[in-house]
Formats: sequence, C-alpha cells, structure tokens
Amino acid sequence: MDAPRRLRFPLLPAFALLVLCAGGAAVARTSAPFAARAGLELASAAAQAWSADAVLVYVENDEPLADAGASPRWSYLFYSQAQDRARVWSVRGGRIAVAESLDMRFDAPPVAAGWLDSGAAIAAAERGGGAEFRSAQHGARLETMLLMRGAFSEGDPDETTWTVVYRAPGAPSLFVVVSAANGKVQRTWRG
Repeated sequence: MDAPRRLRFPLLPAFALLVLCAGGAAVARTSAPFAARAGLELASAAAQAWSADAVLVYVENDEPLADAGASPRWSYLFYSQAQDRARVWSVRGGRIAVAESLDMRFDAPPVAAGWLDSGAAIAAAERGGGAEFRSAQHGARLETMLLMRGAFSEGDPDETTWTVVYRAPGAPSLFVVVSAANGKVQRTWRG
C-alpha cells in the first residue's frame, strides 16, 4: 500500500530509541508475559502521583512479544501539560522497572479511553496480513506494537491506533495499522 505519511511527531524515533535503551537496562529476571492493559493501572497510578493532569499518550512493548500480544514488559508514556514534560513508566512483573522523564518535548495528544488491548490488536493484525507474512517469510516474527493517537492513522488523524510491526531477515518489514476503537485494519505497508 502507500508509504506512511510524514509523522506529526518528529521526535517519535528518538522516543522509541529511548524506550529500547531503557529496556536493555532492565533487570534480567524472568517475568510472565502480559497484555498491555494489565500494566496500565500501575503506570497510571504512578503518573497521577507525578502530576495530577498526566494523560497517557503512548504504549509500546519493551521486550519480545508472544503471538497473543503479550510481553514481559510494557512502557507507558504520559504527558503533563502543567509540567510541560513527558515521563515513561515501564512495567515488568507487576512492578515499575523504569521511571524516567524525557529530556525532549513530547507534547502528543492522549490516546482515546477504551482502547483495544494488545491481544485483540494482534488478532486483527494477523487477519490483516501478519499471518500471511509470517508464513511466507522464513524467520518472520512479531517485533513491535505501539499505541498512539494520530501518527499512522490514514482516515482520521485523531484516531488512536495500534501499529504492529513484523520483521523477517532479508525482507522489508510489514506494518499493520489497527484501529484501537474497533479492531479494523486501516492500512498495511512494507518498508
């Protein structure tokens, strides 16, 4: 399909790098994978203690994903307008593994309430091309899931979506954008 439109958030790649770097510094103990919503309450409580106006703007897996959309660790990024800052909490094993303020501006819109959990988003992505990609490409695997509002949504720039990324050695990655409201695949592209 079409190549992705230019991101409204030019610092997204830098944030993704920060999250990945923070992931490498985590404790290496084994933890049971869980769906993205399972860590939200803990991260939200920490965010509210940090700033009463904190809103969730981004979610991403910090460790490898299982096919069912579970990961041993998820990051939750919150933004506070009062503080004009963003802060990320990474949850692993029912505890906060990392809590860090970003040294860059990340004034993004909040994700919509009631978003589909990671398992439902993976199921939609699999039906929308992910399963076919994994079966056609030797060594293909589910790599990354990120939830945010507006960056990759084609029809409605304010819609909250999951972007699911599949990688395979020697082949372009597959990106599947799934509506976090209704689970419909909005678009796919290779790159």
